[in-house]
This record gives sequence, C-alpha cells and structure tokens, in this order.
Amino acid sequence: MPVIAPMPIRTSRPATVSGIPAPREGADDTMAAGTTVDHLTETYRAHYRSLLGLAALLLDDTASCEDVVQEAFIRVHSARGRVRDPEKTLAYLRQTVVNLSRSALRRRILGLKLLSKPMPDMASAEEGAYDQLERDALIKAMRGLQRRQREVLVLRYFADMTEAQVAETLGISLGSVKAYGSRGIAALRVAMEATS
Repeated sequence: MPVIAPMPIRTSRPATVSGIPAPREGADDTMAAGTTVDHLTETYRAHYRSLLGLAALLLDDTASCEDVVQEAFIRVHSARGRVRDPEKTLAYLRQTVVNLSRSALRRRILGLKLLSKPMPDMASAEEGAYDQLERDALIKAMRGLQRRQREVLVLRYFADMTEAQVAETLGISLGSVKAYGSRGIAALRVAMEATS
C-alpha cells in the first residue's frame, strides 16, 4: 500500500519574518482613526501630574490618587479606538478620573459601614503628623462641600476647564454647573471666614 504524505498547507499570507506575520495583501496600511499609543504616551507625559492633582482634590490619599490615574490611562488605552478625536483624549481622561474617584469613595464608604469594630478616636503620633501636614484651610473647606460642588470647583478652577467642558465631563447642564459653582464658592467663603 502506498504511503501518502500530507500536502503542505498553503495560506494566502506571505511567509513570516522572525515570527511576525506579514500584512495581508490589500490590507489598509493606514491606522484606524482614533487615539494612537504615541499620542496617549505624550498625553501621559504632559498631563499625568495635573490628573494626579485632580484626583488628589477629589480623594484624600496619594496611593488611591495614583491608582485612579493609572486606571484611567489603562481604560483610555483599551478604548483608544473609540476616542475618534485625539483632541478629546484629555477630556476623556479627566472624566474617567472623576468617575473612578467617585467609585473609590463609594467603596471606601461601604467598607467603613461594614467594619465591625469602631475605629479608635485618637490617632497615632505618625497619623497625627500626617494629618497636621494635610490640614490646609482650603483643602479642609473643599472637603466640607457637597460632592457635586467640589467636583465642579475642582474641574473649573484647578483643571482650568470652561463651564461647558465641566458640564460635558460631569454629564450635567450648563445651568447646573453655574449653580453648583456659585453655591460652592459661597460655602467656601463661609468656611474660610470661620477658620480665620
């Protein structure tokens, strides 16, 4: 009985070089529209610190802020094909930082509710030292604001966004941005006068 050797499988793709498949014939050589990895890298270099500062005004510890900003960049990287206009990458990052900060605060509040034993009233010497460094009057007053007022003021004055950009980022109307902003500033004035 004759032995039949298997036929070599032919593919429509050319041979590979160093294990990297060659592009298919007729494939479009241009990149899809959207945020490129290079653009995202440049955005990271240019705006990482400002996004970290944005998160710091919404959260209260450095580790959480760094986690939030890193996660925002990961999410934008994953969705970079959907961000069609590279100019909107920073706005998308800011919105993601705000949303992730909210989620972090929700998880923290839930964790505090689930704690079975109460926290001690007196902080250790180390915690007291860190707390003393953190007690800047403005930050303390900002933390006393309602969540939405704080978000509007941080985005408007720290991130230097226009009222329209703040409205788009938070998903609220322009009138709401103005109302939350004016009420937040009024509350800040009262809080700052009380501390001085």
